Amino acid sequence: MNGTTAAPNGIDREALDATIAAVRAQPELAQVTFTLDADWKSGCHQRATTGELRQAGAPVETRTSRYVLESDEPAALLGTDHAASPAEYILQALAGCYSVTFAANATVRGIELSSLRLELEADFDLQAFLGLDNDARPGAREIRVTVHAESPSATRQQLQELTEAVQRRSPIRDTLAGPVQVTTILAES
Repeated sequence: MNGTTAAPNGIDREALDATIAAVRAQPELAQVTFTLDADWKSGCHQRATTGELRQAGAPVETRTSRYVLESDEPAALLGTDHAASPAEYILQALAGCYSVTFAANATVRGIELSSLRLELEADFDLQAFLGLDNDARPGAREIRVTVHAESPSATRQQLQELTEAVQRRSPIRDTLAGPVQVTTILAES
């Protein structure tokens, strides 16, 4: 499902159409699993490496690259500020997913994007994390995204409809906005 034809928005329309057709014919291809292996270094510093990508339960052989992601916290939050914080990675994940979803959906709609910039903010209350308020939610209270999208041919209404479609179709937004089961187990030593 990898094409080579260049297209507006950096999305290969033929490859996108082939992917849609393949998933329509074999719905199990829509089932993907991302993996990551993380090691705590010290304090708030952690290093993670991306792992195998599986589609329909089988390893994706064309995904051979591995990426190293480091996280830390700002000094004001007990860290050494040597890397982005986990909260910033959440915002980056949403921004990355929104960008892909914008580009793909714009391409399907025949909208050429000349620019796309996203401003993201997340609000946290650290009282639960610090053990000061067991009733406080430890996660983000609100995430705000401001979209700056420009197109040489689309109307503001078309860009608004595209923005609404992106909100409905973004896997990362859905993960953040809706309940998702997170299972945590302690491995045997």
